[in-house]
Amino acid sequence: MNVPVPPDQIPLPAAAEPVISVPAEAVPKLQRKLSQRLQTMQATRRHLRAIRVILNMLLALALLYTITIIKALLIPLVLAGFIGLALNPIVHFGARRRIPRWLTASVLVIGLIVGIGAGIGMLAPSAIHWFHDMPAVIKNLVPKLKSVVEPIEAANRATQSLVGTPVRAQPPRPAALAFNVWDVASTTPKVVAAVLTVILLVFFFLIYGDLILRRLVEASPGFGYKRHAVSIVRGIQSEVSRYLLTTMLINATLGALTAGMLWLYHIPDPLLWGTVAMMANFIPYVGAITTTSVLALVGLMNIDNPGQALLPALTFAAITAVEGNLITPLIQGRRMRLSPIAILLWLLLWGWLWGIPGALLAVPMLTSTKLIAERVRGWGWFAQMVQR
Repeated sequence: MNVPVPPDQIPLPAAAEPVISVPAEAVPKLQRKLSQRLQTMQATRRHLRAIRVILNMLLALALLYTITIIKALLIPLVLAGFIGLALNPIVHFGARRRIPRWLTASVLVIGLIVGIGAGIGMLAPSAIHWFHDMPAVIKNLVPKLKSVVEPIEAANRATQSLVGTPVRAQPPRPAALAFNVWDVASTTPKVVAAVLTVILLVFFFLIYGDLILRRLVEASPGFGYKRHAVSIVRGIQSEVSRYLLTTMLINATLGALTAGMLWLYHIPDPLLWGTVAMMANFIPYVGAITTTSVLALVGLMNIDNPGQALLPALTFAAITAVEGNLITPLIQGRRMRLSPIAILLWLLLWGWLWGIPGALLAVPMLTSTKLIAERVRGWGWFAQMVQR
């Protein structure tokens, strides 16, 4: 029995594809046109890529120039951000125990002010004394170095006599090193204003840091994106806070060990040089070399025997060798280790841009940038480049 099919369900025959016939003599011409068009597209793509590279370089130069111009604003902000990140776990721990954030932040900031004030009060007289008496101390140090310098000068004269170069006596140069107490005192208001600015910023970061983070997450589109952003930011915040707090504790321990070692060697003002060692240890390699050289000079200034005078510097070099190659990698872990080349290049860049504050903040900024790059899509190459 045949059932009638509705007209709208009757299958239509497939339309035949049109066939374009090209004469055989026109094929090479079409191939040349296609090849020329392909070469034009490739050349345009190369030009666009070159223009993008040039624009990125100009953007990087403009950014570096801007960072240099507003460094007076950025340095306190970056320093306060790092201190706030280091102290934020303590505030977060108090918040979990139902302690208001403002109360924990107030206690921490008051403790920070008292500690900085006590440290400046203890170290300022010694530092001013050293700066004031430095020219006279260096003048008295020259006779002590004569026993070390004379063999080198004798060898130099012997070498020049063998070569045939006449030895010319060098005229004495006047001492160009002079320190004035007024120069130190005139910069005190600027230093105090900068310290108070950093402390105030730390206080507000500790109180409103999570609120700012919440507002940024709320501004992001989509629930899944918000959850991903929260996990990334929380992880970065936790890792950077742990790194900064651990680094501060390691450097403070190094400063305390240095001060105790200098006290055992009967070096004056051991707390001053321990603080110098603690602050300089934020600059890898360069800080340890600088502190070792300073301790060698301090030892020569206070101990008559050159062999015994170098013991504080040699002991400090041994302490920093153990700290840098054993203690810090064991505590921080392999993930926090950075390439020495990346560290030196980063120190050179930020030391050139911001001077001594930039050199002190360079390695924390590099480590924080590496931790952020590991979690942000598309920036893993940077973390691989700077990692040891």
